[in-house]
Amino acid sequence: MNDKKIILQDKKFDLTLQRLAHQLIENYNDFENTCIIGIQENGGFFADRLYEIIKKEVKGLKAEFGKMDITFYRDDFRIRKSPLAASKNDIDFLVQGKKVILIDDVLYTGRTIQAAFSAMQHYGRPQKVELAVLIDRRFNRQFPIEADYRGLSVDALEEAYVEVKWKHIDGTDIVIFYPDRN
Repeated sequence: MNDKKIILQDKKFDLTLQRLAHQLIENYNDFENTCIIGIQENGGFFADRLYEIIKKEVKGLKAEFGKMDITFYRDDFRIRKSPLAASKNDIDFLVQGKKVILIDDVLYTGRTIQAAFSAMQHYGRPQKVELAVLIDRRFNRQFPIEADYRGLSVDALEEAYVEVKWKHIDGTDIVIFYPDRN
């Protein structure tokens, strides 16, 4: 992967998280009747960070928080060359009649979000679902899915790759753009 470009790092990365959290606070106030759900694995890391910011800012926060694994709802899990490892589901509430904010790190084809919609059906029928992503790869969508909240939009062709690294795992918060996967 040659010619990588850092598109978010350190202070700008943190400012982006702060901005997204404050947009959610502005629209949801105390988050009454609201669930925040991170899509495992990397969307769960992003959701953790957003939720921490929201908890610090909102007194009397009423949101329910969880993380959802979508591994076996993916339309490609049976055709992968190697077996997929599922993450832990961490949702101890129903979404029935509630507003749901789905959180993922990168929106690309829309297939992950489609799988999340399918998985969420096991927790009830939400009143409303919105999507927050750190990075919106605007091209190559395969499903008609758009983010309601986005940290940064990236114009990337199919052969490109966007990688998000998290401080608590990788030692630094960084988003790297690779114009070619090879």
